[in-house]
Amino acid sequence: MGKTKHNGPIKLDTSWKPSMWASLVPMGLGKVKPHHIRDTVKVIYENRDNLAYAYRILTQGVCDGCALGVSGLSDQTLKGAHLCTTRLNVLRLNTMPAIDPNWLENVEEMRKLSSADLRKLGRIPYPLSRKPGENRFARISWNEALNRIASKIRGISPKQLAFFLTSRGITNEVYYTAAKVARFLGTNNIDNSSRICHSPSKTALKRSLGIGASSCNYQDWIGTDVLVFWGSVPANNQPVSTKYMYAAKKAGTKIILINPYREPAMEKYWIPSIPDSALFGTKIVDDFYQVNIGGDIAFMNGVMKIWFEMEEAERGAALDHDFLAHHANGLDELKAHVLAQDWAALEKSAGTSRERMKEFAVLLARAKSGVFVWSMGLTQHRFGTDNISQVANLAILRGFIGRKHCGVMPIRGHSGVQGSGEMGADPFSLPGGDFDEKSWSRLEKIWGFSIPKWQGDIVGVSLENALLPNGHERKTRLFYTSGGNFLETMPDPSYMKKCLENVELRVHQDIIFNTSTLVDAKEEVIVLPAMTRYEQPGGGTSTSTERMVYFSAEVEGPRIGEARAEWEIYVDLACRVDPKRKHLIQFSSAQEIREEIALANPNYDGIQHLKKRGDVFQWGGAWLCEDGVCPTPDGRANLIPIELPELQRPNGQFFVTTRRGKQFNSMVYSERDPFNDADRYDVLIHPEDAKSLHIREGEPIVVYNQFGTFQGKAKYADTLQGNIQVYWPEGNVLIPKGVYEKYAGIPEYNTTVKVEKADRFTAGKDLKYAEKRVEDLEVDVG
Repeated sequence: MGKTKHNGPIKLDTSWKPSMWASLVPMGLGKVKPHHIRDTVKVIYENRDNLAYAYRILTQGVCDGCALGVSGLSDQTLKGAHLCTTRLNVLRLNTMPAIDPNWLENVEEMRKLSSADLRKLGRIPYPLSRKPGENRFARISWNEALNRIASKIRGISPKQLAFFLTSRGITNEVYYTAAKVARFLGTNNIDNSSRICHSPSKTALKRSLGIGASSCNYQDWIGTDVLVFWGSVPANNQPVSTKYMYAAKKAGTKIILINPYREPAMEKYWIPSIPDSALFGTKIVDDFYQVNIGGDIAFMNGVMKIWFEMEEAERGAALDHDFLAHHANGLDELKAHVLAQDWAALEKSAGTSRERMKEFAVLLARAKSGVFVWSMGLTQHRFGTDNISQVANLAILRGFIGRKHCGVMPIRGHSGVQGSGEMGADPFSLPGGDFDEKSWSRLEKIWGFSIPKWQGDIVGVSLENALLPNGHERKTRLFYTSGGNFLETMPDPSYMKKCLENVELRVHQDIIFNTSTLVDAKEEVIVLPAMTRYEQPGGGTSTSTERMVYFSAEVEGPRIGEARAEWEIYVDLACRVDPKRKHLIQFSSAQEIREEIALANPNYDGIQHLKKRGDVFQWGGAWLCEDGVCPTPDGRANLIPIELPELQRPNGQFFVTTRRGKQFNSMVYSERDPFNDADRYDVLIHPEDAKSLHIREGEPIVVYNQFGTFQGKAKYADTLQGNIQVYWPEGNVLIPKGVYEKYAGIPEYNTTVKVEKADRFTAGKDLKYAEKRVEDLEVDVG
């Protein structure tokens, strides 16, 4: 797709620049900040029983943390060694010994533990089974486990079978095999954690630019005029990226954050591997634009409205007319739509003033280059696809596409997820294409069997389908999940527990236990022990945010009991379900899978040559849509008018969203957020909002709506007034179940709530007061 190749890592300028320093106090003493040295010592202590193996994983393997793509201790962005606390935090998952078998004898005791405590018990050593009412996991053989699962699959409709794969260090080889096995077994009910995070990114970029991935590289951050982060906090979720931001600042880049909360991690950060930053910190962001939760579409419509007004007043002052004339459709329609927008409505929806929108609009209009980066702050809305199309509109209007220091980047949070959809492990995709007739006919020739043509369900719907009545063709009777914890990660946890309990047979293929593994099933729960990516025979590959495909070699070290490579488990199961056709699904090695991936997904032609440590290639070249030519039917980008979403917030209510602290997905590593010292049950609220409710900082409060009730404490924070934040997954009790974005099916993780002092909320001697409050709230929202 792209012609220009990535040039490899560049040298970081580490000369001292006091104007960038965050504080004159050495090492940030007394500041609220991560303690990298202390955390590193803690990791060394935790891995003391396997230090040699831990060292080999860090120096020989590809990071199984975030999706920056660090191979060993180096990456393709900057020269030098790169290591972050995210990677160190997940290291123990790879080095810990097997769980003490005594724990398996008492499920009730295990249920008293949190997922964090369960994780510390150790690895799953061999296949296990537990039936309803049993208080122990019984050890079973692989033959027994897979035969039971195969027998169940043969006895149900393919539409009653669903697969899910999480992001837990899973390789492209595993995603591809799972995607192929699902279709071999006749089901399209397969999903992955990437789709739950970034499906709107793929959907929007496809319709706007014809692409489904980042159009640029991390190197494009360094030297671009403007680097904008939308609803993304890479300093927390992708810590190594702070080095890239440091380099960008040195090169003169202005860094902007658009977010309801003025994120401390993006304001000041102490980068441990850069001497002056380690000592005095670095001021990362040049300006914050605080918008309402869900107010980004209005904000961007306001920016475009100002651009069109500038065009009329200054004759060509804001748009890239050459790019638009040769490479874009829909300019007149977008202009008419935007100019018709009412400023009062835009300001109310965005939560910010016309003057602030103009500041940002002028900044972008004067920039010759720009990179727009976003994450779940934009995607996890019921209008997430429209959010991303708005970002694409801005990039197209300014010509920030297909060239150096320009691009749109949905930054990934986990190392394996970029490849998951590209391997076909979701209901809307097949390897190398969408779920459509063109892809069916192409893959059927490669695979040698027919692909089911019906539309598969997203995982949330598959789980909800477990509650359908017996006899329904879509009732989920077997749910097979590789990692994942829906009990904690989905909205309305109590409802999700009912869904999990109503599956007849649940299969948990994983390396550790979590709370969802302990939930009963109608007939049986089977637990299968999986290998990590570093244990996978023949190595494996993963794809970074910037489309770099890295080879991670098998790392020599101890192995856990009977754990198997995940792709081998899928293949073995499929062969048992349909032994007469097993020749169509068998793989003898990981290399054989890579050979087939290169055929099934033409973008991945080159993966078959990745065989040793350090091997990497980038599919699509340095820039997608290079020189403005997009892989759309007519080769042009599409400008799309976007309507303002309906954001109802009656008087006395707040917009609420969920945020992450010191955690990796649902794996929480600290009860306190190192960037703002908040507890997991703290509610971030603006001081003026709190004072209007007579709430003091640290005071117990109740946040509630018709979906649930959350008890926490007030934490004063620089959030936009009218907006509060709670931690995820603790705050998921407030999020409505079954609300999915109409284009991409992503769950909604935002809503409106009321906030009250705890003593007032529970003033009654029984629950009548609380019930009346909820009834009033239901009337308010209609």
